[in-house]
Amino acid sequence: MKFRYSFQQIVDLKNSERTHAEWILSEALGELRNEETSLHALFEQKDALQQQIVSASDQCVTISEMLLLQNYLNHIDQQILRKHQDVARAQKLVENKQEKLTERMLDEKVWNKAREKAFHQFQSFVAKKEQEALDEMATNRFKRLSY
Repeated sequence: MKFRYSFQQIVDLKNSERTHAEWILSEALGELRNEETSLHALFEQKDALQQQIVSASDQCVTISEMLLLQNYLNHIDQQILRKHQDVARAQKLVENKQEKLTERMLDEKVWNKAREKAFHQFQSFVAKKEQEALDEMATNRFKRLSY
């Protein structure tokens, strides 16, 4: 006798949903990493520009060039502010996807536990039937030997 779980399709679906949630979380983590990398690049760009401003102040540079460098520095600061918002949004997205994955994993675990319980009941039923068959054979053998 082979074990057949009547809700196996649901167990498979829950497994598939968990796998899908893992993929989505992985994509969100990749997006977060990209945002953090671009933020880091902006900070490096800002540091390089500040060094350029410091070296320009040591040299003879026109005021218009200094204003141009300062405007560019202000622009980079604005980009950094926006990038901080992008990073925060990506972090919130990752948190949401982690919560979804946790929900999916718990749901899958519940269905797997139900399947395990059904399997153990099936094993007990099979063992009981086998024992009954063995008892019947022993009884028949005893009856034949008694006669």
